[in-house]
Amino acid sequence: MKLEITPLSTPLPTLMLDDVGTWVWPQPPFARHHMMAPLESDVAQPCQVETSNGDTVDGALVQFDADAGVLRLRLSSGGDALSLPFANFRRLTLSTPWPVARRAPDAPVERVPTAEQERNYRIELPTGGHLAGRTMGHVQRDCGLFIFAPLDDGAAVQRVFVPRAAIGTVHFGKSAEEHAAEHWVATIDELFVALVAQKTAPIKPIGDSLLDLGFVTRGVIERIVSEQGGASEVPLGEALVAKGLLERADLQTALAHKMGYPLVDLTRFPVDAQAARKLSRKAMIEHNALPLIQHGDELIVAVDDLARVPRLQALQAVAGLKVVPVLASRGRIALALAALLQHMGTDRWSDNVPQQLKALSTGPAPLR
Repeated sequence: MKLEITPLSTPLPTLMLDDVGTWVWPQPPFARHHMMAPLESDVAQPCQVETSNGDTVDGALVQFDADAGVLRLRLSSGGDALSLPFANFRRLTLSTPWPVARRAPDAPVERVPTAEQERNYRIELPTGGHLAGRTMGHVQRDCGLFIFAPLDDGAAVQRVFVPRAAIGTVHFGKSAEEHAAEHWVATIDELFVALVAQKTAPIKPIGDSLLDLGFVTRGVIERIVSEQGGASEVPLGEALVAKGLLERADLQTALAHKMGYPLVDLTRFPVDAQAARKLSRKAMIEHNALPLIQHGDELIVAVDDLARVPRLQALQAVAGLKVVPVLASRGRIALALAALLQHMGTDRWSDNVPQQLKALSTGPAPLR
């Protein structure tokens, strides 16, 4: 993935850490309202500046003036602040982590799904060489690029700024989820092959299934296994759920995939609109299930939890169809249902679809 830096009409506000009513830092692109913890704006921020020749300087950020293209940096406690033009450095890193906020006093931190967000970045410098690292997202401004490096498995980020003058081109890699999706079923032929292979598929370790699905990163699994030390009686999946690193619904999907059920990428799979009508609109919404294709007396349906299948099979038995389940992620089923609504137009079905699905009507492959 390549990012072309383009000017924006709205300039970045000025960060004045010593004044009242200051602007602090852009919100990460994944942040919902009030998701990130409030930042202190009345104290200088510990930081490290990497100069144009690659040397690093530790200090405290006193002022960030994007309009003037200048930092004010204090190098020692009680010392005077020095002015540093953006043109004279290539990376600013704020040392203090920016944590995700707690929802309630006793609530656990709501972690950002690293498998969906975290990816490599590489910035080619105009003078040669490059900057590289991992990021949970980025925000582009006229003055440069704000990057959010992952900390504590998505419980916090580290703020990084690269001035525009230091950027030649920017390349972003794929997330763990995007890498995994390349191996998911995307065509009808692949689906039939996967269903046949399911009958003799070996049972996978849960860690392999989680990686296949892109629900967690390999680094997260390795850390949890290391912490358990091989002596814990808590299964890996349960340990991930307990630490807030995995949703229980995703664990259920991974357990089904572990047993050999194929996973379908609904952003690429050509859903058959006629097959979709074989299941009532109420059942699709209630069970978060999407019919993909009819094959003889079998209706192949994407679900994220096999516990919903018996009820679906009972519903379709009246129509003489057998429900054959395959897996898809919960979020992508929601997106595909929204796309189905758009394809079917304004009819009675639309009255039964939640508004949040209507708002997610972009992304999945078109219905054929």
